[in-house]
Amino acid sequence: MATEIRIPEGMELVYEYPESLAKKDTHYCPGCTHGIVHRLIAEALDDLGVRERTIGIAPVGCSVLAYYYFNVDFVEAAHGRAPAMATGIKRVNPDKIVFTYQGDGDLAAIGTGEIIHAANRGELITTIFINNAIYGMTGGQMAPTTLPGMVTTSTPTGRNCALAGYPIRMSEILAQTEGAVYVTREATTDLASIRKTKKAIKRAFKVQVEGLGFSCVEVVSTCPTNWNLDPWEAMEWAKENMTEYFLLGTYKMTDEVKALKV
Repeated sequence: MATEIRIPEGMELVYEYPESLAKKDTHYCPGCTHGIVHRLIAEALDDLGVRERTIGIAPVGCSVLAYYYFNVDFVEAAHGRAPAMATGIKRVNPDKIVFTYQGDGDLAAIGTGEIIHAANRGELITTIFINNAIYGMTGGQMAPTTLPGMVTTSTPTGRNCALAGYPIRMSEILAQTEGAVYVTREATTDLASIRKTKKAIKRAFKVQVEGLGFSCVEVVSTCPTNWNLDPWEAMEWAKENMTEYFLLGTYKMTDEVKALKV
């Protein structure tokens, strides 16, 4: 049972725990920004009043336990298959709000085909894509988004693009599909970027509420543990390095999406 909040006389409540967010101890590493994005999603669902009809798709990766943190229905998908599962759920239950929550290894590696075709078909789903440039849960190996020269457990001398190819920019790719109506890349590296990310996530869900098409919010995030940095250093490293390669900004927004009030 939720604890009643008593507001002292003369004061106004301006911030509270979102209804859509479960009160659970976190399993994420100190400084991990998954928790920040979880809250932003929960706030968006509350603001739009869609909690009771929302279904989330949990990925394989660090956020495999995402279903513990939300007071909405959740299902678990095989690695990379969240867009396919979301497609089936949404088509059978068109009144539901369906979203996938995926990391770079899940979405941009084994799930590349799934997400591109879901976007191209214009599936009425919302995707939240966490890009921290590394495989976190399995030991810090190179991911499709690992930066050139970046050291990981599988690239101890740094990513060699001549051998491993270049980091893949998923927002730019998804924005080229006909069915995508809103694709943006945001960040969680400081308060200003977090505020922008919150607005983008709410807009992405609003796109689905209005039935406009496929939407995706990519979030440049940190992984202090596998980057071997403390949380503050990780934030600074992401701003200085990741956002230089993965440029922040909106890559596609149709006129209908621009007209939405969020």
